[in-house]
Amino acid sequence: MSFEKAAAYVKACGLGERIREFPVSSATVELAALALGTEPGRIAKSLTFKLGRGPVMILCAGDRKVDNPKYKAQFGEKAKMLSAGEVESLIGHAVGGVCPFGRNAGVEVYLDESLKQYDVVYPACGSGNSAVELELSELEHICGMQGWVDVCKGIAPSPEP
Repeated sequence: MSFEKAAAYVKACGLGERIREFPVSSATVELAALALGTEPGRIAKSLTFKLGRGPVMILCAGDRKVDNPKYKAQFGEKAKMLSAGEVESLIGHAVGGVCPFGRNAGVEVYLDESLKQYDVVYPACGSGNSAVELELSELEHICGMQGWVDVCKGIAPSPEP
């Protein structure tokens, strides 16, 4: 049901032709990048946390991790990820298909600055075998976000050969 709810939301935004379903899993960044034939950073990873005021979702580049001091500075609380059971009940999508489309009411959504390096990104679409190809400006427009944040670590430089 989660895919149908997310897909209906994306279609209502006029972007239904951008939805992709795969015969293989896209439930992790690595699997989604393989299914799409793209780099992991272009996967708009949805991370979900508990805040005193309710659940929060942060979409960031797939190759990034949350920087705990930055998170605390932004939200005033320590980063506490939702458990798998909490994700489905509080967000409305199961782990592997979490996205801001068709989410439960009361979930705050933020986009991390790490996404700004890409013109096109691929968030999930409510299931572990789907994604939506969106220009960053389209994602920003349709995700119902509260704003941009900078809560992720930078990419470590590759070692010199």
